[in-house]
Amino acid sequence: MSDFMVPTSASTPLRPNLPSRVLLGLIRWQERRKKRLPKKGAGQNSSAQGQGGAQAQAQPVATLPEQQHFLKILRKAMDTPSFPQRLSALPLRRVVRVQVPGATGPLAARLYIPHGRVRGAVLYLHGGGFVHCGLNSHHGICCRLARASGAAVLLPDYALAPENPFPAAVEDSRAALVWLAGASARHWGGQVAVAGDSAGGNLAAVLAQNGRAGLCPNPALQLLYYPSLYGRNNLPSQSTYEDGYFLSRRSMEWYAAQYIQREEDWTHPHFVPGHTADLGGLAPAVIVTAACDPMRDEGQAYASALKRAGVPVLYRCYPGTLHAFLNFYALMPHGKAALRLGGRALRKAFAASA
Repeated sequence: MSDFMVPTSASTPLRPNLPSRVLLGLIRWQERRKKRLPKKGAGQNSSAQGQGGAQAQAQPVATLPEQQHFLKILRKAMDTPSFPQRLSALPLRRVVRVQVPGATGPLAARLYIPHGRVRGAVLYLHGGGFVHCGLNSHHGICCRLARASGAAVLLPDYALAPENPFPAAVEDSRAALVWLAGASARHWGGQVAVAGDSAGGNLAAVLAQNGRAGLCPNPALQLLYYPSLYGRNNLPSQSTYEDGYFLSRRSMEWYAAQYIQREEDWTHPHFVPGHTADLGGLAPAVIVTAACDPMRDEGQAYASALKRAGVPVLYRCYPGTLHAFLNFYALMPHGKAALRLGGRALRKAFAASA
């Protein structure tokens, strides 16, 4: 176990900021509207109506056909961009559709190339509870991060659970990082970094630890947005923001149960990187959390543990924000600010290692 300390967390929930309250209001309106509509079957009745609805309604269903139908609708809803993709890509030199090696075969991916001199490359791993989201949902995020960092950004479509349970996502991400390091050596100076949000933050943290162990390229920086790091730990923010703040505790448990299907894997360091015994020597970290998020304390606890291990850490918690606020950057100023923060940190890391 790492030097784990439970953060001090207020038991009274903080008030979401105005953009977050608007989003929550829309989610509640959608839920009320769905209740008034005729039922069309279990799969459709559990389906998501946009980003918030999927987070709030995700729950297991009884049979395999129903689950397949539910996942199809959920993934279609959650892989929807929050801003027009062509407009997002305008500030970049180009966005290239590529295939990169995965653990068991090629993965679809997008490579984001900014204008000017490109220095370094970033592997960005999308969130979505290891179950959904993909190249469309995180397109705008990667466009902004590439522009802010001046680095190439690779977004791979790694294998999703429950069809591909742990450790499939880890193995795909590691293979993609190896490919990206080779591309960076040929074109962008050789340096790489890892980044991700939520479940993708988990994968990025795991790769940073794998890099230190020599299992993959060692990143110059790990950029973790509201990451999931401690598995079943009952941290205070999980109770404080248990329900009604976009991501519910029930949804968190469901996502984890889709990804982790063997009891022994719940404590595996490739799922719970926060419990790694020795965190010394890891890549410098930037960790961003949302104030009104059941996962908030996970990022705070990991930032503190890394600091105690001597790892340089920049920790920032954005007030009034909800989980997944990066996906709504078009409407949430803190989302833009968090991406600029990450971009500046990446520029500095790549410049220092040049």
